[in-house]
Amino acid sequence: MNSNNQKPGNEINQMPGSRLSPVWFYLALVSLSLSFVFIFLNLCWQPNHDVKKSDDYFDRDSLEVQTGGVKMIPVLTPTWTAHVWTKRIGSNPKIKVLLLAGGPGIPHDYLEAFESFFPRAGIEFYYYDELGFGNSDKSEDTSRYNIGRAVEEVEQVRLELHLDKDNFYLLGHSWGGLLAMEYALKYQNHIKGLIVSDMCSSGAEFNRYVQNVLAPQMPPKVLDTLNELEAKRDYENPKYTSLVVDNFYTRFICRLPFSKWPEPLNRAFSKLNQPYYRVMQGPSEFGFLGRLRSWDIRSRLKGINVPTLMIGAKYDEMDPANIKWMSKQVTKGSYLFCATGSHLSMYDDQRYYMNGVISFINRVNQQE
Repeated sequence: MNSNNQKPGNEINQMPGSRLSPVWFYLALVSLSLSFVFIFLNLCWQPNHDVKKSDDYFDRDSLEVQTGGVKMIPVLTPTWTAHVWTKRIGSNPKIKVLLLAGGPGIPHDYLEAFESFFPRAGIEFYYYDELGFGNSDKSEDTSRYNIGRAVEEVEQVRLELHLDKDNFYLLGHSWGGLLAMEYALKYQNHIKGLIVSDMCSSGAEFNRYVQNVLAPQMPPKVLDTLNELEAKRDYENPKYTSLVVDNFYTRFICRLPFSKWPEPLNRAFSKLNQPYYRVMQGPSEFGFLGRLRSWDIRSRLKGINVPTLMIGAKYDEMDPANIKWMSKQVTKGSYLFCATGSHLSMYDDQRYYMNGVISFINRVNQQE
């Protein structure tokens, strides 16, 4: 018989050295695995310099008594030193967005919708109430209600918040968009990115679109009644307000049932600074009759050289075609069109609006 008559599988009986037994093989494998685990854990326990930088960032502007990000900023006026309210949310040294609310004369409250989107995207942002309304100091001096003063106030806020060309994004909605463009024309060397939401290029353009395009879309009887009340300057008449809300606001301002308007939006409207609004906008909802009537930035848009996003909407009270045109006048412009939104697309076309804004910010940030 064959002397090598061992059956397959009996190789384990061979002498050590002729072949590695499974016991020794598994021990070697375990030892090698433990070595890799040790190396991995050692790397993980190395100091995280990014975390240290984040700690330094928080320490840099922390106060002895924490205020949840609220900071009252001194603003110099010709007659006194006032204080305006700001609030920081989030932390990202490379992306800081200052929000400018609309009106003019509406506080930051309705912009609280950004809290549902910016933090998860890692975006640091700031609320800000202009002097005279919201949580800022009040003043009865209407002579300060002008674009130039508002621009200088934004600059003082920027300085106090330590925003600069390496991290500063300015987002303005409606009147805030006007203010953002005017600020950029004077101080764009401090801006990294500009976002102009739902604002046209001139008072004349706004009046043309509202009076010739939007107003005729309302029922004829409603329009006749509104024209009669406006002719009498009876703007405080409850009937005027009711007709405007039912036939204009819910079609061109926020396309949600008025009874379901978000609480932050209703809260913001309830705090409207009427004197500021009347001086700048005027008493009518169907055109600029105040100081903004002569405002015109059309020929100056080419002077804006920072990356700029212009946002318009199909049902906006501002002509989306004009806003698209504006995006082509600035040097580095892009356009976001909200196909189901109105003047407040951050509510009635919310996800598309927010995703577009966040994508723009990330795109600019990655161009470093």
